Amino acid sequence: MKLTAEAKGTFAIAPTPFQDDGRIDERSIDRLTDFYEQVGCDGVTVLGILGEAPKLDAAEAEQVAVRFVKRAKKMQVIVGVSAPGFATMRSLARASMDAGAAGVMIAPPPSLRTDDQIVGYFKQAAEAIGPDVPWVLQDYPLTLSVVFTPAVIRKIVMDNPNCVMLKHEDWPGLEKISTLRNFQRDGSLRPLSILCGNGGMFLDFEMERGADGAMTGYAFPELLIDVVRLSKEGKRDAAHDLFDAHLPLMRYEQQPGAGLAVRKYVLQKRGIIASSAQRKPGATITPAAKAEVEYLLSRVARIDKRANLQPQSSAAG
Repeated sequence: MKLTAEAKGTFAIAPTPFQDDGRIDERSIDRLTDFYEQVGCDGVTVLGILGEAPKLDAAEAEQVAVRFVKRAKKMQVIVGVSAPGFATMRSLARASMDAGAAGVMIAPPPSLRTDDQIVGYFKQAAEAIGPDVPWVLQDYPLTLSVVFTPAVIRKIVMDNPNCVMLKHEDWPGLEKISTLRNFQRDGSLRPLSILCGNGGMFLDFEMERGADGAMTGYAFPELLIDVVRLSKEGKRDAAHDLFDAHLPLMRYEQQPGAGLAVRKYVLQKRGIIASSAQRKPGATITPAAKAEVEYLLSRVARIDKRANLQPQSSAAG
């Protein structure tokens, strides 16, 4: 089923599993996909920024995307197709959609500076992938250095009927969500799904501002699913209590450059991927960092038993 503006819930951002020698680990892709389905994710997004997409060649990117798409049975799969050139973007988008992907995600190149450049770029990108391909606009200025105002987002969405979702990762960005929802209330913006990233760091209040769910890669997607559900049920205190218990580990995972190593370490510890390796160049997790993660897990486990991963480090005692 193709992605629509009605999409909601939790879409996990998947890391790309590698073997220790840097080869793609297809068996771990299968286990990771199965895990996301088993815990109740509505979708999964692959080859995002933390999917190490720039470290893959074109054939490898297609291999990873198709493997995730073919393995998923109940989830929608979104494929990150951002690339320096539109030919590469188009090729991966078409291969992914032909395999059964729900849609693709496009991030802006860092070279964009003016509002007109931003709007023009995404019009060309939408033309490149084709009008039949639903796509997600990724707004992540902290990493990509391209700043979208709400008015620019509205312009992009209204100019491109196949833009059906915003991946919102501005920081601070709560007012941006409110402004976009106000545009919809006054009729100047058509329906648009808004899923939020940033490692889930602000998901508690993002949901209250009108987000439809999460699209991020925390090592406990169950927490994201629960916060989205509790928020929609109006159980504000329960959502915040659970969120607060995980927040120190989420914050630790958000360290620039080190966060992916932490996330992969926890996923390996959970038995979901075989190795925490990143393809070079990439950070590795040190013994000191592992001990800190173990301690944080032990603290989360006081409230959420799903974080009680054995064996625990002595630092968690």
